[in-house]
Amino acid sequence: MRIIFWGTPEYSIPSLDIFFKSKHEVIAVVSQPDKKRSRGNKLISSPVKSFAEQESIKIFTPAKIRDNIHFINELKSLSCDLFIVIAYGKILPKEILEIPKFGCWNAHASLLPRWRGAAPIQWSLINGDKFTGVGIMKMNEGLDTGDLLLEEKIKIGNDDNLNTLSDKLSILSAKLFLNATSLLEENICKNTNSQLTKQNSLGREITYARMIEKSDFRVDWDNEAVEISQKIKGLHPRANTTFRGKNLKILKIKVLSSYEIKNEKYLFMSKNSRPGIILAVIENEGIIISTKTDPIILLEAKLEGKNISSKKQLIQQLKPSVGEYLSD
Repeated sequence: MRIIFWGTPEYSIPSLDIFFKSKHEVIAVVSQPDKKRSRGNKLISSPVKSFAEQESIKIFTPAKIRDNIHFINELKSLSCDLFIVIAYGKILPKEILEIPKFGCWNAHASLLPRWRGAAPIQWSLINGDKFTGVGIMKMNEGLDTGDLLLEEKIKIGNDDNLNTLSDKLSILSAKLFLNATSLLEENICKNTNSQLTKQNSLGREITYARMIEKSDFRVDWDNEAVEISQKIKGLHPRANTTFRGKNLKILKIKVLSSYEIKNEKYLFMSKNSRPGIILAVIENEGIIISTKTDPIILLEAKLEGKNISSKKQLIQQLKPSVGEYLSD
């Protein structure tokens, strides 16, 4: 099949790569325009655009897609069979959805209709979901409301964070999309859409994964310890607090269990202190901080202007004092 691939971040690359190496023909790539991403304000290409340049694939980076007559006419001239969309970054309007012969298809990183929207991986972790997955969906004008062709479910590991879970789902998307394309070819030959499943028939809760905002990254020590842990995993590596007036990115923590709290190794000032107080500094391990519920131990962090540090090195770098307060 003749395919136009829509994608922008690193997350999209495994799928683009697998289609580029397949029997299908990737005739063009559509990605977001270059952006200023570095301290020097240099324009940097998206990972998908960079991949396309290396492989000499035709590239489109329109600043807008809705009512862009020139861009739409160019897409039509390519006589494309399928649009494949993975983390492109914009909703495609009807005028574009109707261009490819066999439709537009999207790999969405959630168990739809749970976490429709822009940040499904983040919100699944922030909310402590036990499972997630990828669905291959026929796109329509709604926000991730199309019928599903294929879906695969995976368990979210206790140690998963945004980076590790994104990697897993990115690879799963590539594998599942290639399988979905084979199914589409079979359906085209049989002239049927019988394998499509309507989302509202799955009996799942509908939830929305809004875009992550700057304020979301602040750790609220007045929250429960488990909620703080889930936020740090879901927004890794950008969840942060303030320590002595400087930004401190919280990269890894552990919620202390009742058994650990009673352990002599973790003797510290009253855990009934107000949230955000340093309760103890445990040599070669980390810094114990109070929350609304159980205390947590800070294992890895990055202080503004410093390198990432952990355990002993973290303690030496921060030089924390028992009783100090970390502000949100």
